[in-house]
Amino acid sequence: MVKLFIESLKLSIKNEIEYKASFIMNSISQFFVFFTYYFTIVALFNKFNNIKGFNVYEILLCFSIIQFGFAFNETFFRGIDRFEDLVIDGSLDRFLVRPRGILFQTMCQKMHLIKIFRLLQAIIILVIALIKLNISWSITKVIVLLLMLISSTLIFFGIFVLTASYCFITVQGLEVKNLFTDGGKHMAQYPISIYKKGIVFVFTFIIPYAFINYYPLLFFIGRTNNILYMLSPLMVFVFLIPCLLSFKIGLKHYTGAGS
Repeated sequence: MVKLFIESLKLSIKNEIEYKASFIMNSISQFFVFFTYYFTIVALFNKFNNIKGFNVYEILLCFSIIQFGFAFNETFFRGIDRFEDLVIDGSLDRFLVRPRGILFQTMCQKMHLIKIFRLLQAIIILVIALIKLNISWSITKVIVLLLMLISSTLIFFGIFVLTASYCFITVQGLEVKNLFTDGGKHMAQYPISIYKKGIVFVFTFIIPYAFINYYPLLFFIGRTNNILYMLSPLMVFVFLIPCLLSFKIGLKHYTGAGS
């Protein structure tokens, strides 16, 4: 499976760079579009010293964790993000007769490698934030940082799978997907505690962004020593269960494109 994924990655790279001028222009646009979010946060802190006790570099750390997960999924799991295309044009029917899992084939079918520039920028901002925060490093701090990055990737993967499941019912699930991906991403790039209780509840117990980059963030920057905060990113695996089950149920009831 790994070999097949790598071969698909190579094909995607060839497709992306086939039109070099277009590739360069898209790369530049991706670079500057992403950094508008960064400059918005920096500009905000020109007016305010902190947001509910969080300084600019703590916010940027929160921001980079979420952007890392989202950019990773947009780069390598774009096929799942555009799952409705497979349902509409009947390509999913071909996947069903192949001896590989549907999700795996969907991942291999389409990657959007131009978005890797957003991933690199998220890493750059993460490094800047870590340097400026002067973290007292320990093995537990390294573990919690890795857990935050991995869980950020997995939560967006779960959301992509969940919205792909929705396509079995409505074919196109764009607005629902945007609500939880783009909308959730923009809200989760700030500490969840700055929002009202209703929003905190939704992004803690329904779409668990708070377990990705708020509770572990408090442990990472030294505001708590509670080991549960350190391990809270593992809650993403609980979130993945209904996401994968919903996809399995939707696939079971899929009757084909009808062609």
